[in-house]
Order: sequence, then C-alpha cells, then structure tokens
Amino acid sequence: MTYIEKYITPNMMNLTDTYAVKILICYFLRQINRPITPNQLAEIATDDGIVNYFVFTEAMNQLIEAKTVTLEEQDGEEVYVLSEVGKVGADDFKRIVPKSFRDRILSSGLKFFAKMKNQNDVKVSISERERGFAVSAVCTDGGLVLMDLKLYAPDREQAQLLADKIAMNPTDFYSKVLDFALENEEYEPEAKEVNDL
Repeated sequence: MTYIEKYITPNMMNLTDTYAVKILICYFLRQINRPITPNQLAEIATDDGIVNYFVFTEAMNQLIEAKTVTLEEQDGEEVYVLSEVGKVGADDFKRIVPKSFRDRILSSGLKFFAKMKNQNDVKVSISERERGFAVSAVCTDGGLVLMDLKLYAPDREQAQLLADKIAMNPTDFYSKVLDFALENEEYEPEAKEVNDL
C-alpha cells in the first residue's frame, strides 16, 4: 500500500449517491448520443468500479419510472433513449458529478464501443501448422476486405500475443502496415571496397 492509498476509501473511487449516478447516466447518454442496450450501459457504468451495480440498478429504475430515460425498440433490440428532460438535466446539473467520474464513464464507453467495432471489423484467429502457428488477421470495412494477413509464430504463446496485440488496436496495426509498405524502398547494398588484398 502506498502512502496515499491509505487515505483513499472505496467510496472515493466510485459513486454511491443515487442522485449523482442518475445525473452521470444522463450525462453519458447525452454525450454518446447513440442507442445503447441495458446490458451495454450496465457494463460501461459498472466497469472499473465507476458505479456500484446495485446503485446503478436503483438509479436506472428511478430514471425509467420518472420517464427521464425510456426503453424503446430499435432494429429488433431494446435500447435506452434519453428524454428531453434528461438532456436538459444532463446539461444543467453535470457539475454535481465530479469531472473525474464524467471522464471515466466517457472513457469506458468509448473503449467499449471501439472494442465492439473492432470485433465486427477484425477477425483474428490462430491455427496450428506443421511447424509453429499461423495468426490470421482479416480487416474489413462493411463488405470490403482491407487486409488479409498471416503471420508466423513459433509457439502458441507468441501466436496468442500477436493475436491480442492486433485485436487491441486493429486500426493502428492496419495503418502501420500500410505506412511501412508505402515507405518501403528497394534494397540498395552499400558498396565497400576492400583495400587489404
């Protein structure tokens, strides 16, 4: 335990006040401005201990009861939609919730949706070969295949490491492969004359 950790209580690391949690949820829904399922919102809000699950559940029940947030069906699944009252409340009362919590929930949400997009756009698989393993990475954008790449790894552990690194940030991986390919130049050997013959 570090010197500072002994002064930090668990309640300082997550929100336990239902009123503040309701404002935080409205703020988050206002900021992302996209459909979100109940399971997705619960995962984002409770990830990294931002909000206690039971406090989150109580806050959501109160928001739905007050019609600040509604459950609507879109594209065959139920999603939360923030009402006009919720939008005004999020704008007017967001400062009641410390900026650190607002930043944490936004960061958690952005990571969550990036991970979802990555899972849809990138398929990474490992297959055993006669000697070692092949890591396949297929990057797509809709129906268009942007990259279909296989890399060799001598053992499963290294293959898994490669797969995890590619899946972690496939957009950056794809960009770096493109950058390298575009900057690659023909090999020019350095001519050295031998003098001591």
